[in-house]
Amino acid sequence: MTKPVPDVDTYIANAPEFARPILEKIRAAFHAGCPELEERIKWGVPSFEYKGMLGGMSAFTQHVSFGFWKSRLMENFARDLGAEPAASLMRVHVRSVADLPPKKVLVAFVREAKRLNDEGIKEPARAPARSPRKLVIPADLKRALASDAKARRTFESFPPGQQREYVEWITSAKREATRAERVATAVAWLAEGKRRNWKYERRSGSA
Repeated sequence: MTKPVPDVDTYIANAPEFARPILEKIRAAFHAGCPELEERIKWGVPSFEYKGMLGGMSAFTQHVSFGFWKSRLMENFARDLGAEPAASLMRVHVRSVADLPPKKVLVAFVREAKRLNDEGIKEPARAPARSPRKLVIPADLKRALASDAKARRTFESFPPGQQREYVEWITSAKREATRAERVATAVAWLAEGKRRNWKYERRSGSA
């Protein structure tokens, strides 16, 4: 069995008091299920590696997270650990030792993760990221901006997200009169260089 490494000892010692026994039990289960694993600090948190990534754990102010690198391939993961399988380590959240599954359950999952790495089984390909939805500027806003060069320059200088805030505010109006008022207000604010939520930003900045 490989020896625990000092960096992980330090991480646990510096974790919130409630988290330390949880981290120790998770760590012990990983070692019991895969005695050949190697510990290290990766991405700022303890990770367990054996022929690649095996799993990891992390302490937060009110809970501890842990999980397995190939959880999507692990049978009964969601049922027994109460977390959705995903291409991520930290899928199981616990707030006390009592929230942890029995040690035999944890050890069994570590062994399953070890087997997947022994057999060289790869994670399923991730779905390609969706392209951002194209922003369509409504005709009434286009006409209003065309008549006010300053407002148009401000709008065009905004990133898509800030432009979308104005567009969605205008298009969400249920009455034509309300929509027309919002278009006029939007142009006035843009002419002053204001973002859609400028009132909220001012209150936040003065707090």
